[in-house]
Amino acid sequence: MITQDQLKDVLDRTDKLYHYLHIDEKQMEFEEEDLRTQAPDFWEDRKRAEEQMKKVKGIKKWIDSYHDVRMKADELQLAFDFYKEEMVTEAEVDHDYELAIQAIEQLELMNMLRQKEDPMDCVLKINSGAGGTEAQDWAQMLMRMYMRWAEAHGYKVTISSLLDGEDAGIKSVTMQIEGGEFAYGFLKSENGVHRLVRVSPYNAQGKRMTSFASVFVSPLVDDTIEVYVDPAKLSWDTFRSSGAGGQNVNKVESGVRLRYWYTDPDTGEEEEILIENTETRDQPKNKERAMALLRSQLYDRAMKKRLEAQAKIEAGKKKIEWGSQIRSYVFDDKRVKDHRTNYQTSDVDGVMNGKIDEFIKAYLMEFPVNEE
Repeated sequence: MITQDQLKDVLDRTDKLYHYLHIDEKQMEFEEEDLRTQAPDFWEDRKRAEEQMKKVKGIKKWIDSYHDVRMKADELQLAFDFYKEEMVTEAEVDHDYELAIQAIEQLELMNMLRQKEDPMDCVLKINSGAGGTEAQDWAQMLMRMYMRWAEAHGYKVTISSLLDGEDAGIKSVTMQIEGGEFAYGFLKSENGVHRLVRVSPYNAQGKRMTSFASVFVSPLVDDTIEVYVDPAKLSWDTFRSSGAGGQNVNKVESGVRLRYWYTDPDTGEEEEILIENTETRDQPKNKERAMALLRSQLYDRAMKKRLEAQAKIEAGKKKIEWGSQIRSYVFDDKRVKDHRTNYQTSDVDGVMNGKIDEFIKAYLMEFPVNEE
């Protein structure tokens, strides 16, 4: 049976969310923005209309989510009072408490995702690091983990480029994770080096081995985000795609390789950004997608310039080796630990099947703004 203090905690957190989320202001904003959708010529500009509908839906979600928390907190208060009069059982009060806490924690987590980029889709890239075949196998395992996570949360995953390992696994993969809310906001917590420790199936002596893979996550920008691409610094190559897809995939030069010379605005240093896309057999579509990925990278760099703490996770700032990992996965000890938050679990199989929500939550609650 919950205590009076636990009830007070639920009610206090609910009241604080009302103020943190500016529910009164959001309600007025919703009414104003919703009124715009009722204009007779609203759907004449379909793209603009869809953006407006998305905006209205986003505001309403915050309001509805808060009202759900308020309702569950009120129901808990009622159940607590009814228990004193022996009208409900301890189990019923505890059940209402669990429902209220879950709703509060979910909304508190959403409140951590308040940066402009957080609601966006994202691009997630995995590179194998030190460790040869073992590291390439590890990179593929991480790819599967993120695909499972995305699938469980209703996101669509598209692989835009994949480089197979020499004997097993992958050397690198670039994926777009789209079609849901806050893909970038959640997965930005995965930026960094991931370390695997296990008895390797690729080691004849059955030795315990350590290998690494890096994960880089950037927001996937759409046409509403302005990003300047200098045409003079852009060049294209085409090549024949390889891999699954039948004979046609090897006969036509549908794969595209984009090269862009990026100049750091602070240091003046130049760096080549290389993007490959073999997503479809249609070269123009692959070019269009490669440009979208370039714009996402350029936006990501500009965003990281704005946010000082992001320098810690920029590509190339960390070597993929000892001492730089954000998370360790130790298979034989049944332990996965995040070194930034100290959150850990013994459910290794669950984690590798995409159950990483608790790691994401721990990160966002500890680093709501300053890390990203």
